[in-house]
Amino acid sequence: MVATQESLAPSAPPAIAALGIDCGYGDTPLLRELSFEVKRGEIFFIIGGSGCGKSTLLRHLVGLNRPSAGDVRFFGESFLDVDAARRRELLKRFGVLYQGGALWSSLTLLENVCLPLEEYTTLDRRERVELAAFKLSQVGLAGYENYYPSEISGGMKKRAGLARALALDPAIVFFDEPSAGLDPITSRKLDELILQVRELLGTTCVVVSHELDSIFSIADRVLMLDKAARGRIALGDPRVLARESDDARVREFLTRGARPGETGFDTSGVRPQ
Repeated sequence: MVATQESLAPSAPPAIAALGIDCGYGDTPLLRELSFEVKRGEIFFIIGGSGCGKSTLLRHLVGLNRPSAGDVRFFGESFLDVDAARRRELLKRFGVLYQGGALWSSLTLLENVCLPLEEYTTLDRRERVELAAFKLSQVGLAGYENYYPSEISGGMKKRAGLARALALDPAIVFFDEPSAGLDPITSRKLDELILQVRELLGTTCVVVSHELDSIFSIADRVLMLDKAARGRIALGDPRVLARESDDARVREFLTRGARPGETGFDTSGVRPQ
């Protein structure tokens, strides 16, 4: 992980702090009184079975929905208890890679990456184009600037979406099921790209996923949610949780598909290379 003056400060607040938040879309929240922290420069996974609230939590963290209770803080500052101008400034500090890349089909890849630069910066057109082209090159898409989303593969769409998420050099990037719909080789390459983003830029990465290959390959810690519990049932290193968790639901999720007595993954505490 890249060490920065900000991350080395012993009293520095975490990148994200969820403080007793209730998340949902009606009168009965899907998640109740949820609290956790994401460390600076961490690759943090939100995991759990279908319907447990993973994507719901992500929507509340990035401001698409407001928690009905509690607070969300970025680097110690409330994201909820601020005026519109300050929230706009805070939005510049994180990017989001949505499922499928969420690219505008009528725009080229270059034009898609230029969108946040047009919205949040005062760069002129030439500067925006140069920076967008650089961001595409960072994710291995140099030479594809003038392609449309319909002309590239699913994995390339994810990388283009990541280039757009990185356009403003955010401190935090959120990933919503980044491996969904990808073959194992493409999924692994995307995992490697997430690692590179963290290592080269010091970016904090929050990943919603249920893919065990990704979880055991790149996650520093995981937050496991459960539908019946309406909240968290585990928080920690997935390799340790797979071996030592007292909760059968956690062990079953993290060792599914393995033979009895085995996890099917390296749980020694050393991330596979």
